[in-house]
Amino acid sequence: MSSILQIAMGELGQREIVGEIDNPRIVNYAVESGIAGVSNDDIAWCSNFVNWVAFKADLKRTNKANARSWLLVGQKVDEAPEPGDVVIFWREKPESWKGHVGFFLGFSKNGSRVYCLGGNQGNSVSISAYPAETILGFRRLQQLSIIKLPNPILKLKDKGESVIQLQDALNAAGFNCGTSDGYFGDRTMTAVKLLQSQSGHLAIDGVYGKKTKDYLFSVLNA
Repeated sequence: MSSILQIAMGELGQREIVGEIDNPRIVNYAVESGIAGVSNDDIAWCSNFVNWVAFKADLKRTNKANARSWLLVGQKVDEAPEPGDVVIFWREKPESWKGHVGFFLGFSKNGSRVYCLGGNQGNSVSISAYPAETILGFRRLQQLSIIKLPNPILKLKDKGESVIQLQDALNAAGFNCGTSDGYFGDRTMTAVKLLQSQSGHLAIDGVYGKKTKDYLFSVLNA
């Protein structure tokens, strides 16, 4: 998720302009990512910002200005969200249509607050803390372009671009291996084993070989 945070952090400090003049950069978040009908920086633009970052990172997005629309995009993260995952909050009350969305950075030491990098936070792109009790969910965005499958064999402790490609493919197929960091660690091995166990015919050894590659290809293209 590093590219998401790099893109988002590059916008830190972009702020609404008070009065009739608008910050063209903020308006452009909607225009460039395909959200119609936005001509000023006065409307709520947190979702516009997340859409723009996802667009720049070549990741799936909602193309909607509604923060809660992000609950239906990407892979649901039930445990251990990672920096760069999308985090969605409720506003006013859980059953309201209102919400806020940004990029997860981490929890406070006691877990009561969530640090979030997002737009329309204090009328700017900033890092802010929100009550953990207002979280609606976390989502991990998937690549929009065609997933490349590396050639086998890959196994525990391997490193490099081929491992990143494998991790991207596993995440896209719904086998959560965390951030694509290029290191074949225990989490990646567990994801490979889950993939193999789902097949019903592969050896569950955690090694990415030709047969595992073929099955992963079939899952991605189902």
